[in-house]
Amino acid sequence: MYIPGHFQFLLNRLRERLWVKPVIACVLSVAGVLLAHAADGVALGWKVPDIAQSSVIDLLKIVAASMLGVATFAVASMVAAYASTGQSATARAFPLVVADDVSQNALSIFVGTFIFSIIALSASTNDYFGKPGRFTLFVLTLLSLIIVVLVFVRWVDRIARLGRLGAVIGKVEQATAQAMARRRERPCLGGLAADGPPCGLAFHSEEHGSLQRIDMPALQRLAARCRVRITLAVVPGAVIVPSRPLGYVLPDAGASEAVDPSLLRKAFVIGPHRHFDEDPRFGLVVLAEIGCRALSPAVNDPGTAISVLGALQRLFAGWVAPAQPASPEYDRVEVPRLSLDDMFDDAFPALARDGAGLIEVAMRVQRVLGELGRCGDAQLAAAAHRHAVLALARAERALAFPPDLYQLRLRHADYLGPCPAHGAQAADTKG
Repeated sequence: MYIPGHFQFLLNRLRERLWVKPVIACVLSVAGVLLAHAADGVALGWKVPDIAQSSVIDLLKIVAASMLGVATFAVASMVAAYASTGQSATARAFPLVVADDVSQNALSIFVGTFIFSIIALSASTNDYFGKPGRFTLFVLTLLSLIIVVLVFVRWVDRIARLGRLGAVIGKVEQATAQAMARRRERPCLGGLAADGPPCGLAFHSEEHGSLQRIDMPALQRLAARCRVRITLAVVPGAVIVPSRPLGYVLPDAGASEAVDPSLLRKAFVIGPHRHFDEDPRFGLVVLAEIGCRALSPAVNDPGTAISVLGALQRLFAGWVAPAQPASPEYDRVEVPRLSLDDMFDDAFPALARDGAGLIEVAMRVQRVLGELGRCGDAQLAAAAHRHAVLALARAERALAFPPDLYQLRLRHADYLGPCPAHGAQAADTKG
């Protein structure tokens, strides 16, 4: 189902709030009790079995007592998983872990069932239900117990993996792949490509922060009404300061109206943090952070860094895969394209620097860059070759064991050819 960009952005922010789904579950719980009472108004008394009020009350007491403990246990387990994510991976991955649907749904069902049992118990002890109502309430209670058991079994499996490094890397990779896929489909956010130097009157932000989203439909409507063209100087993920232009306004050849800068600024959502939604480079930065933390002396986990390199290889290979971009929707707004060189700079230098002294990591860096260089895309091959040369230079300064250096140079030469400055050194090491 297609969801407009603005509402999708708000929906993603709501998914990162733990209170939203439990509140919805509580509302549904109250509605369930009212539904049972509404059944008393239907002439079904002779068709349904007569459920003793005491049995319904006893069952609700058991549910109320158990659900409070289960909900408390769920909250404690989720908080522990969130803390583990910040300590073992990176704090930037926290929104993805919080937005986990299985955990949020489990907590919502536990809390909702507790609220349902409390309200239903209070109503039952005050003779609020007749024969059809008691039967409906009994059925709803049994149905709630079945759902709780099924959700609890699934949730236990998920919570055991939620804060683990492998799961966090997978979530970050998935979020980055989705952002990249959206950008490949709409390379300029649905607008035209901004080629050449910008022209027109610059407009600036009054805020400091990170650009989280651009409301392209609002800019298009404003440009069409005032008969101007808007060229953006920033894309989601950029650092915004008042001294840096957000973009430029160029009037049409004919008569144009003056554009209120405040209306332009309203189309830019600026906040203290970056988000994964429309910012593919942020996902690459987060993956690099996870790999660098794993390579720190306190952790010393090169296997995680190698897993991160594998994720980066898949992401960049998907980025250059053949695709058919959608036709531009906003013909009066020009947006800069993402730079592949900038994306490589986000991902590989930190890993190559921190893993330069570990032969297994240095070898994997050369392999990943070498495979990317063979993907058939000229721009990707050039960026991969540049970073492979830099990674080799870093490793030559960090590795002191000659056989390791020889193997690394050999790996580099197998994929990208011998470096002129290193060919003779490799031969000397071999001799």
